[in-house]
Amino acid sequence: MANGSESEELSGSLSQSTVISTHLKLVLLGFIICASLAGNLLVSLLVLKDRSLHKAPYYFLLDLCLADAVRSSACFPFVLLSIRNGSAWAYSLLSCKVVAFMAVLFCFHASFMLFCISVTRYMAIAHHRFYSKRMTLWTCIAVICMVWTLSVAMAFPPVFDVGTYKFIREEDQCIFEHRYFKANDTLGFMLMLAVLIVATHIVYAKLLLFEYRHRKMKPVQMVPAISQNWTFHGPGATGQAAANWIAGFGRGPMPPTLLGIRQNTHTANRRLLGMDEFKSEKRLGRMFYGITLSFLVLWSPYIVACYWRVFVKTCSIPHRYLSTAVWMTFTQAGVNPIMCFLLNKDLKSCLQLHIPCWRTKALLPREPYCVM
Repeated sequence: MANGSESEELSGSLSQSTVISTHLKLVLLGFIICASLAGNLLVSLLVLKDRSLHKAPYYFLLDLCLADAVRSSACFPFVLLSIRNGSAWAYSLLSCKVVAFMAVLFCFHASFMLFCISVTRYMAIAHHRFYSKRMTLWTCIAVICMVWTLSVAMAFPPVFDVGTYKFIREEDQCIFEHRYFKANDTLGFMLMLAVLIVATHIVYAKLLLFEYRHRKMKPVQMVPAISQNWTFHGPGATGQAAANWIAGFGRGPMPPTLLGIRQNTHTANRRLLGMDEFKSEKRLGRMFYGITLSFLVLWSPYIVACYWRVFVKTCSIPHRYLSTAVWMTFTQAGVNPIMCFLLNKDLKSCLQLHIPCWRTKALLPREPYCVM
């Protein structure tokens, strides 16, 4: 009798802890969904509404935020339903494959896009003349289309059983089934994801190395020369006169150097990396590297767990570690807006401009900046 009562008490306490855990998961995932949708849609609206943000880096940021918003609204509700049903999938196998396809699609999209952003950040600093000439709106659209195409190519084969999409009870979601490598056909997909993450950090390391090597070189500063009749003396006098005239600081008639030459002031200036532009590009680089680093930190435990399943057969993954790793990947969908507002002054200024109750002081009118 005593053993029976003890077993009943034990089962009752276990069921009670399971109910509490389920409610906590539902509340936490609901908060992640709301925060992700609110933050990503807010950043997207700011980029679309403010003309000063209509430039290449923010187009890529817009794509990232919209993808995270769609992931939160299309994939996470099914995770909620599976948790509510006691970690079980109550729908068809086809619907599980579709949900898993979307989850893997958005993961590869973020990794491909972050790699392309790292390359453009390097070009913006190291090869600014080429970047400002080539990084037009249509170039951005082409890059975004390429990223989505590659992401679909990586996520689509398991729909036709090249790789396996399956509901994983321990993760409460439909995702890759990671089996031992002798019977595994998803290893190539995980290797591609790891290679993309490593390559992205290599590009940022190369950017930091470039800035370190050129730390004593100062960007162009448009300082007007003092002259009444374009009489310059010393090395580079003719070029100084021409540069000041193009920059709009000239006095009197056009200097002889520029007679007969038709110059477009905006075209000439936009290919020079000025001090303000250089600081702006560095701030954007820090913001995007912060987003990349958060992606690495939040996805690395889950990638390690996937490789553990593939290469280690004798020892299983602790349930607490796997659950924590999965929930960290869910959190990543709402982290990007936080990183943007923490590391980007332009977005904070736009937020204060369009939401009056957030203003802390009178804002001065900002001049539009465009590199395209």
